[in-house]
Amino acid sequence: MEKRELGKSGIKVAPFCFGGNVFGWTIDEPTSFKLLDAFIDSGLDFIDTADVYSYWAHNGVGGQSETIIGNWLKSRGKRNDVIIATKVGKPMGEGKKGLSAKYINQAVEDSLNRLQTDYIDLYQSHDDDQDTPLEETLETYDKLIKAGKVRAIGASNFTGARLQEALKVSKDNGFAAYQTLQPEYNLYERAGYENDLEPVILENNIGVITYFSLASGFLTGKYRSEDDLNKSKRGAGIKKYLNDRGHSILDALDEVASQYNATQAAVSLAWLIARPGITAPIASATSVEQLSEITKAVELNLSQDAIELLDKASKY
Repeated sequence: MEKRELGKSGIKVAPFCFGGNVFGWTIDEPTSFKLLDAFIDSGLDFIDTADVYSYWAHNGVGGQSETIIGNWLKSRGKRNDVIIATKVGKPMGEGKKGLSAKYINQAVEDSLNRLQTDYIDLYQSHDDDQDTPLEETLETYDKLIKAGKVRAIGASNFTGARLQEALKVSKDNGFAAYQTLQPEYNLYERAGYENDLEPVILENNIGVITYFSLASGFLTGKYRSEDDLNKSKRGAGIKKYLNDRGHSILDALDEVASQYNATQAAVSLAWLIARPGITAPIASATSVEQLSEITKAVELNLSQDAIELLDKASKY
């Protein structure tokens, strides 16, 4: 399996990232361990989490996902076999949010403790904090890298203009620079990324790790009508995709999935993997069977005809 570099960081990963938002939320620790074991056994190595996962299910207390990953790392002795990405900045309770020097220095120690490791491979700004100067944030990250606590940094939920500004601040001051961006991007939600972010990404050789890669499950093909929306907790958020364009995308996915003897989800992820600038789409799973289905995306080498069919069906 060909690995891809996270920007210009020197860190290489398989082109699929396991989304750790489910650990401690929709699956418990024993199930999480089974999934992580299966993930590593399949030759994959990239796991994404955040300090805030999953505070929404635990009365405003986060850290569950990092804690489970940390327990797994300790019990399996696999730290050198995985690339761990986590994030900082989303609200974590009273006074705990943002990208100030003081808060990042506190939050990174909390994440390191939960993960039971002495370094984080990729530390990401979970949100743009416009109340803190970019210089302060980036200098703090630079010091963490020099201290060996972080290997590389990334951004999430930034606009193209703010990412460009942050890259300039790093260059002008000799600070470490963002090597990755984590944006929402999938076959349905294309316009925001392609018009605003993709030009900045390609110009600066930034690695892209996409979230909502399966449009909250819509691109699995499981939801075809409003009657299907009660199939899961996420169903209500999928109603917005049930329109002519959404059905056109599903039809194209059905056709390509049939050609490749794969699931619609695997094809959706393979389309992302084939896009220039994309390092690895993030997707999560709650069973080993589901994980096995979606990770087949790394083996699907979509033809130009298949990509063009999906591009045409999803044009905006």
